[in-house]
Amino acid sequence: MGGVTSSMAARFAFFPPNPPSYKLVYDSVTDLLLMSPFPHRENVEVMKLKTRRGTEIVAMYVRNPMASSTLLYSHGNAADLGQMYELFVQLSIHLRVNLFAYDYSGYGESSGKPSEQNTYADIEAAYKYLQENSRVKEEDIILYGQSVGSGPTLDLAARLPRLRAIILHSPILSGLRVMYPVKRTYWFDIYKNIDKILLVSCPVLVIHVSIRYFSLSSSGENSAPEPLLALTSAVFLFSLTNQGTSDEVVDCSHGKRLWELCKEKYEPLWLTGGRHCDLEHYPEYTKHLKKFIATVERPPSHLMITYRKSIDQPEQRKSMDVVRESTDRKQKPKASNEKPEKPKNHSGNLEKVERLRLSFKRTERTRRSVDSHGKSRKIVDQQLERGRNSFDRLDRARINQPERQL
Repeated sequence: MGGVTSSMAARFAFFPPNPPSYKLVYDSVTDLLLMSPFPHRENVEVMKLKTRRGTEIVAMYVRNPMASSTLLYSHGNAADLGQMYELFVQLSIHLRVNLFAYDYSGYGESSGKPSEQNTYADIEAAYKYLQENSRVKEEDIILYGQSVGSGPTLDLAARLPRLRAIILHSPILSGLRVMYPVKRTYWFDIYKNIDKILLVSCPVLVIHVSIRYFSLSSSGENSAPEPLLALTSAVFLFSLTNQGTSDEVVDCSHGKRLWELCKEKYEPLWLTGGRHCDLEHYPEYTKHLKKFIATVERPPSHLMITYRKSIDQPEQRKSMDVVRESTDRKQKPKASNEKPEKPKNHSGNLEKVERLRLSFKRTERTRRSVDSHGKSRKIVDQQLERGRNSFDRLDRARINQPERQL
């Protein structure tokens, strides 16, 4: 029974556009793979990637020269790269990020069939390309999972401890919980996000519809939305909780619960009046994404304060007071350690002053001795002058004496 339920859930979880919204064209002149009908852009690269399960998936890489982060985007279950192409280009421009997106196996021009395990292999191939071919570091990657894309996003995130952040767009708790208000996780369930979110250590942003539109059953669990179509769009668990207020596919209680279970919560975005597939059309969507990305791109020393402040301002002030008090206590021993050094510095200063005083004293004595020598020399000169004058008078007396005799 469990296996049947699991295969049924997987069948109704994926709705690839048929026919695909794009075609791959090889340009022999430029030796590039292009996505028709979209014009070639210098900053957009289209490629095919091999997965560990043997399928070949289509991916696109939108580069921004101003970017310091790379967004790895897993789209919803009823879209392909062609339908998301223009949105990806605009997000790269407005958010100043590189954006790497891929089609799941069986979507667009990707080979194979869509399944839970295939989506895990698909996102691993995308991540491997970023690391090995583009040399993107793990700590510079932000994972973005929309609707069913929250499944492969959290599966990968649970194994990467140094990720910069995660964005969950209209996320799901699990495949079975979309269909039935179950309170436990069964082995045959798919996309067990409710368990994997506990293994994520980076900041998480959740985006969904407004909380005031949550529909709860008498048991307190979310009431079952429309049958298996619930997996049709992305649940944007955007480390910043953003979900529409009237999500007809995935109840917004999924996003709320995932946000509550996050270790590193960021201010969620609950969009009033939004629906499952139109949240990106709201101005608040881009504005909040910009704010979130700017926050996680700051140095690590500023992150914890920012996350706390975004959730609860009063608690932030209280925690900062505690940190300030603990810092003051830590600084007291430092002040006491400096006390023994003061006498040493003080005695050193006294020695310097004493040396200067003796130096001035010696200089004064020398000056006085010089002055005394000068005075003695003057007295001697005066005595010599008087002697010389007396000899002059004696000479004149000798000269005048013979004249008187004659």
